[in-house]
Amino acid sequence: MSAATAVYTTPNASGLSAAGIVRSEWIKLRSVRSTIWAFAIVIVTSVGIALLMSTTAYFGEEAIPADLQTSIVAQASTFGVYFGQLVMAVLGVLVISGEYGTGMIRSTLTAVPRRIPALLAKAVVLFASSLLVGLVSVLASYLVAAPILGNLGITAEVDGVFIGNLLLASLYLALTSVFALGVGTALRSSAGGIAAALGIVLLLPTIVSAIAGFTGAQWAADISPYLFSNAGSGMYTGGEFEQWQFALIVVAWTAASLVLGAVLLKRRDA
Repeated sequence: MSAATAVYTTPNASGLSAAGIVRSEWIKLRSVRSTIWAFAIVIVTSVGIALLMSTTAYFGEEAIPADLQTSIVAQASTFGVYFGQLVMAVLGVLVISGEYGTGMIRSTLTAVPRRIPALLAKAVVLFASSLLVGLVSVLASYLVAAPILGNLGITAEVDGVFIGNLLLASLYLALTSVFALGVGTALRSSAGGIAAALGIVLLLPTIVSAIAGFTGAQWAADISPYLFSNAGSGMYTGGEFEQWQFALIVVAWTAASLVLGAVLLKRRDA
């Protein structure tokens, strides 16, 4: 991952403003090809999956209840998040590990010697841009799937709950990228960070589910809703807890990742 030269508002590191740090991080984020590719992949795959699901759907001749119809449209609109979370996790790691790989992290930490503001600026910029891309992907998926499903007699009641679920799906993608940023900051390696982030997002729920299914271990079933990606899907689909409770779980994972990354960033040499 190549990185553009950071642009700061003042030459004096001690006089940097928060806005200047955020601006420099925004320049770095949008200046690398991996960011453009990652965001494009999230949008294209989300729309593609929505198109595939809606065009291949078959519901038989029986009438489908209105609430179930809304659920079907919502699922087609947000199913791409399952793939998008993996892309966002990779991007979140690369945002920081790429600087370690190129050595640019030294320039960043020289300009912002307190270090934590630089990490927070990365998190803010990454969160905002990922949230916007998430909104575009789920909205575009809905606009593609809704008319096709409508021709099959499947329509959604676009109320506050439906819109809220789309927003929560987008929020989960944004939190995933920031969570991975914390992991990447802690490990400082693209390969290690990506492996760890994808392991937590993708493999850990699979392993716990397999243990619960194969051995019947109650502890595995009990912790399953608290895993990062399981709680993330619960944010916009529901489950054992209220959706806001699932959101708090994902926020807790994200905060813990950022705190760990911040502590290690502060203690270690660049």
